[in-house]
Amino acid sequence: MHVIVDDREARSGILQHLGKLEKTTVAVQRLPVGDYLVDNRLLFERKTVRDFALSLCDGRLFNQACRLCSSPYSAVYMLEGSTADLNNLNIRRESIQGAVISLTLLYGLPILRSLNGEETARLLSYTSLQMRKTAEGLFRRPGYRPKGHPKRKLYVLSSLPGIGSVRANQLLQRFGTIRAVCNASAEELMQIPGLGETTIKMVQRILN
Repeated sequence: MHVIVDDREARSGILQHLGKLEKTTVAVQRLPVGDYLVDNRLLFERKTVRDFALSLCDGRLFNQACRLCSSPYSAVYMLEGSTADLNNLNIRRESIQGAVISLTLLYGLPILRSLNGEETARLLSYTSLQMRKTAEGLFRRPGYRPKGHPKRKLYVLSSLPGIGSVRANQLLQRFGTIRAVCNASAEELMQIPGLGETTIKMVQRILN
């Protein structure tokens, strides 16, 4: 795994935890958006639970989400800490839940939960490993087989690396059929919110 760490994250302690992981190289530089770029593919924005709540209150959260969606990489939120970190903050639980719903379902940005910096580093590594397995065709989804033509189309598209159910639905709404998605140009695919150049290249490499 290769990780580029934004220089503003250098004091978070996660840099030291990343350095202890096997088969991991780390570089520190300024990233235009996000905090951790993994394998030049996955862009992670790390927020403590407290900072997540504060950024929701002052309006930074969704402005940042728009920038992440415009990134050429597949973006992910890493939410670090516990609800105890919200003590003494005058913010309703429903507001936090609403923000999570908006980020995941409307913006198509996954959210991973971590207890602390050490677990954050491990999750970066786990995610990198799973993405490599998916790209190499080693990750299979046993058991569930969808019934009905629309669900089967979603199932097929969501199995592509970096797509998932939300973007699969967006692709079908935009292009109508799997064949049309396969025949779409990179420029056409870039019109899907959150679908970056790196993901498109991976998908097209598999389809071709």
